[in-house]
Amino acid sequence: MIALAALAVALAACAPAPPDTTLVLSADPKLRQRVTELLPKLASRAGMELVRPVRVEWRSRGQLESYLRHKLEEELPPLEARHLVKSYRFLGLLQEDLDLRSLLLEVYLEQVAGFYDPDSTALFLLNDLDEGMLETVLVHELVHAVQDQTVNLDSLTAKGRGNDRRTAAQAAIEGHATLVMLEYLTGRLRGEPLNLTDIPGFGGALRPALEAMRNQYPALANAPPIIQESLLFPYLEGASYVWALWGWNRTRPAPFGPFLPQSTEQVLDPGKAWGPQADPPTEVVLTAEGGEYEVLYSNTLGQLEMGVFLAQHLGEEGRVLRKGWDGDRYVLLRGRGGEEGLVWVVVWDSAEERDQFLDGLRPALGRLGDGAELEALDVGGRPAILLRVGPAGQAPVQVELGGEG
Repeated sequence: MIALAALAVALAACAPAPPDTTLVLSADPKLRQRVTELLPKLASRAGMELVRPVRVEWRSRGQLESYLRHKLEEELPPLEARHLVKSYRFLGLLQEDLDLRSLLLEVYLEQVAGFYDPDSTALFLLNDLDEGMLETVLVHELVHAVQDQTVNLDSLTAKGRGNDRRTAAQAAIEGHATLVMLEYLTGRLRGEPLNLTDIPGFGGALRPALEAMRNQYPALANAPPIIQESLLFPYLEGASYVWALWGWNRTRPAPFGPFLPQSTEQVLDPGKAWGPQADPPTEVVLTAEGGEYEVLYSNTLGQLEMGVFLAQHLGEEGRVLRKGWDGDRYVLLRGRGGEEGLVWVVVWDSAEERDQFLDGLRPALGRLGDGAELEALDVGGRPAILLRVGPAGQAPVQVELGGEG
């Protein structure tokens, strides 16, 4: 739901450091030696080049909490958080009284053991980290440090790209680090280098293995499904995406540039991300007409979150109705009398898939309340649906298409 990428890895390209022949900088000589041994191997496995030294230091949990609070203020200001919660409340995905920022802070505090800070261009590790976890955390976060040297991660996860594209980019970032980590650690246990793309079906086996993480963290396990799935998706599906990319392209390219997924649909179905079957998402432009309604917030759900929406109201079998998604946009609106509502438009690959969605969702409209209405549209010759929820959801809107696949 929220691509808070800066809370997990560096999401800003850093200005080049002064020339330095030292590979690793650290106030701790033992830590410096350990990272010096790891870093070149990881950069090679990641298919990326070391451009400048990496600084690695220890930090306390108090310093971690201060950092996360700062990034929340930067990535999700209070007003935006309230509008986001209201939007998902109209879709039946969140309770309106949810304190989203506090929940996210709690979730990250129980999970984060190390982080790369773009502001100080350094990788920080918690000083109470268990020795058994240290190498795992180091390997994963060092991949992010190498990514940050050669890719403008900040631009990949910029807010202007929209929720779905940001989540897809985060899946490339986290999936890349996760797969390199698994390869390196598994190979070390076996005593020889390992290429996981040589193991048939490994991509599918990743999901249940990584899914087990969910129950290890109480705050995450107790969070609403839309939050759980949005936060786990970059690791669960991102690793599978990179595994599929490396199986298709044996040169093992980093999942950026032409291999960066542009939608969560492409992450879920990598065959749509490259090659002759590539299917970039369609941009949907949705605006309120007439000046009677104010747009409070606007964003995209994407195929990932559409799946959560369908499962929430139709059960797990309802996820199949997301097939054929090709782009969407919702707007949270407020009328002059203070009434609020939501309008959501989805464009489909085919009228048949659009109609299956309509027929499947209509019986569940009552679960949304607020006089929810669902109708078929034709937008620029493309099949689409329009969902209205709440009093202000009846606002007249204009729908246009931007770039499309």
